[in-house]
Amino acid sequence: MRFLSYILAAALVVLASCGVTPPADAVDSAEPIEIYPDYAGVTVPRNIAPLNFEITAEAEESMAAFHIGGHEEYCAAGPVVQISEKKWHKMLEQAAGGKIEVVCYTKTDGHWLRHPAFDIYVSDSEIDPYVAYRLIEPSYISFEKVWIKQRCLENFDESDIYNSFNLSCEKEGQCVNCHSFQDYNRSGNMQMHLRVGKGGTLVVKDGEARKVNLKTPSTISAGVYPSWHPTLPLIAYSVNETSQNFHSTHTNKVEVQDAKSDLVLYDVDANTISYIAADSAELETFPSWSPDGKWLYYVSATVPQLSDEEMARYQSFNYKDFKYNIFRRSFDPATRQFGPTDTVFMASEIGKSATHPRVSPDGRFLMFTLGEYGTFHIWHKDADLYVLDLASGDVRPMDELNSPDVESYHSFASGGQWVVFSSRRDDGSYTRLYITHFDENGVATKPFLLPQKDPRSNERLFRSYNVPEFMAEPVDVSKSDIIGAIDNEPAQATFK
Repeated sequence: MRFLSYILAAALVVLASCGVTPPADAVDSAEPIEIYPDYAGVTVPRNIAPLNFEITAEAEESMAAFHIGGHEEYCAAGPVVQISEKKWHKMLEQAAGGKIEVVCYTKTDGHWLRHPAFDIYVSDSEIDPYVAYRLIEPSYISFEKVWIKQRCLENFDESDIYNSFNLSCEKEGQCVNCHSFQDYNRSGNMQMHLRVGKGGTLVVKDGEARKVNLKTPSTISAGVYPSWHPTLPLIAYSVNETSQNFHSTHTNKVEVQDAKSDLVLYDVDANTISYIAADSAELETFPSWSPDGKWLYYVSATVPQLSDEEMARYQSFNYKDFKYNIFRRSFDPATRQFGPTDTVFMASEIGKSATHPRVSPDGRFLMFTLGEYGTFHIWHKDADLYVLDLASGDVRPMDELNSPDVESYHSFASGGQWVVFSSRRDDGSYTRLYITHFDENGVATKPFLLPQKDPRSNERLFRSYNVPEFMAEPVDVSKSDIIGAIDNEPAQATFK
């Protein structure tokens, strides 16, 4: 019986999108239509998946009509507007450089209303076809329930790269995080960390997956926050001694703090670790290569010289005093030598703290997150996105993207015209992925929520999206190869 119900529901969706015409007797209404997600006035790439949405206004019936150049191209009935992928992509091609006009209709008390139209602007540029992210439940008890996913942005295909319960068990759980790709995965080279059960760092290079132990007697920890060099077999890491504290009443629920933090360089081929920066008075973290591979950006905070016990006590009471600034070091790919520290942005001078520096593919802009304190801003409601013009030095908040809630991790697409970032603006508890167009002047358009086949699915998904990264190519190393590598003992890296 349930199977027949599914077949009937699928048939109704098909019928609702075929042969549907807007009501001729509809009366114009001045009331804007209520939809979720809010796609009114957004700019989208010409290869994005259908922007399905739900008409949330109370009504007996509802429908949406899509127009290009004054001609009706498509009409869908029902409160949940699910657009044929084939028809949607045809509309995108027709409207590239222009717009799709959407008119919604609702029926109340037997009378149809035609609501004011809204526009979806279609860019001539395309977006990288894939994005990778972590899905995590907001529970620190069941931390091992983690997925590293890849999603095709041109449709709704989603698959696991790996999930933490492939090899975990009740007695020894596993946390998976900090996935990273070289050159938008064009090379197929990637890495991710595994903690607790079968811990280590998974590195995939030239199609071969292996697990390594990056903790050496000379370093604080194994590699933590990574950044692949765009062309060389080198990964910059921070190594961190980290603690977490939980607020009982504060709106910022979690504090993640570093007592110690350095930067190291991992040579993938040689399996060796060497220091980049290791000043005991500085907490250097979140490294990020420039697109040309000639600069390494990072953030750092100056801290008092205290014993481990004194530092733990100091952090507990003075955590708001930790202000991170943005720095960079030049890098010579031929000699693999770093230059001296160069100051980029002193957030502490305006009483703020910066994190996640990411340079646009053309090398002109630096996008980062700015908050009141600390470097782990994903639970800080004051965290906003900022952009720095590296040519002029001008810095501004990205008001066109920011919301009253958290904006945190962000990533540029390979062409530089699209940015994905995580935000808690929907409900304050779960991070969702938003995409925006980013122009040559460093100005972004109204962001849109990552499209889903069922637009209600995000409201029903009690997991957060974490660390979105664009990919030009999907991860093609088999899941069985990844599992096999993780199941093995790690190869020990050596300190050089």
